[in-house]
Amino acid sequence: MELNCPFCEILGKPVWMTGFRRIVSKHDSFFVIRDGYPVTEGHTLIIPNRHTPDAFDLNGYELMELHRILAEQRLELAEKDETITGFNVGFNSGVDAGQTVDHAHIHLIPRRKGDVEDPTGGIRNIFPDKGNYKKEPKSKLSAAASYEGYDNRNYGL
Repeated sequence: MELNCPFCEILGKPVWMTGFRRIVSKHDSFFVIRDGYPVTEGHTLIIPNRHTPDAFDLNGYELMELHRILAEQRLELAEKDETITGFNVGFNSGVDAGQTVDHAHIHLIPRRKGDVEDPTGGIRNIFPDKGNYKKEPKSKLSAAASYEGYDNRNYGL
């Protein structure tokens, strides 16, 4: 545990003291909470028990457990809320990528039909002018796929 780390602090407290960030489940290498600043209802964080600043530093066992927990949480959320029709999964790695807590955590964000006007591009919409790749001029897409050996036959390019 690290001093001044909000996630280490949550892990070190009894459940009744964690307030709105109630621990949903605990596992060998992770614990799960609902996000305190959700972008959608059910926004979930999967957080390593060990303090590591970057999700890229998770080891093989942790990655396997993470995948299992993501699948479990996805199922749990979808069973509780029939309006959920999709999910975004991701993490921010580094300050320039938007990471604000120096303890790795993975976001599982439930999506619902109509929650945004046009969901095309999904997480690409972190750059608003890059989100809907279907509206991009063909030349911009082709440039990204122009390196030798790239097979774009199955990608609609």
